[in-house]
Amino acid sequence: MNRRDALRRIGAAPLAIATVPWAAVVATGSHDASAAMPDQFSEAEKRLFVEDQLRDLPPRAATLEYMFSKRGSLEPNVDDTATLRVGAPGTGGARPAHVDFLTDVRRLELPDVDAATANPVILFFLERDVREMHRLTGGSTNYYRKRIRMALAEAAEVQSITTTLGPRSIAGTAIVIEPYRDDPARSRYERFADKNYRFTLSNDVPGMLVEMRSELLAPATGAGSRRDTMIAETLRFTRMR
Repeated sequence: MNRRDALRRIGAAPLAIATVPWAAVVATGSHDASAAMPDQFSEAEKRLFVEDQLRDLPPRAATLEYMFSKRGSLEPNVDDTATLRVGAPGTGGARPAHVDFLTDVRRLELPDVDAATANPVILFFLERDVREMHRLTGGSTNYYRKRIRMALAEAAEVQSITTTLGPRSIAGTAIVIEPYRDDPARSRYERFADKNYRFTLSNDVPGMLVEMRSELLAPATGAGSRRDTMIAETLRFTRMR
């Protein structure tokens, strides 16, 4: 049994396989393709793709709203929104889900999820990110997907933190990756290689996702020099209704 089958068995297939084209990365990442048991996935993978992040939502249809922002020196600033709409849970607790991810020319269209347990917004953010990397560098989206999954499987930093949501302090988990830092092929896209991703999760937030952020730093110009932020994109939970 391969990694794709393992994800299907533990209920993550609607996200990791059906929603976006990450299936090949799940099945052919750097881990042994015969890995089958959930405990062979890294903590970061399980927290992002396997955990039932929708379990504490009300037992009815609900809408989660997120604010998107893009800042940096490379391109104009952007402010936008994303919305996750979930139906009432079915057998086993999974929910039908629809995501409206950004608007107008930035809108990302992907299929609805028939039975979601993990939060689909996570993979929408990542899928948009790899498409933006392709736009900026001309590199393969499949290659960038693979680098992100390898980083989550092998090199993610996972820390317990205290963060804020409005006026509240809440306990959470931060997951940080730098998927291109040690890439032997980074010379092909060196200007865009110093990119990091930070995922903030909390049981105290509906859908568990507090914030996702990717930040691209300009190459260093010398020892101790200040590094410009070329692009910083953030998606942050705002409310449930």
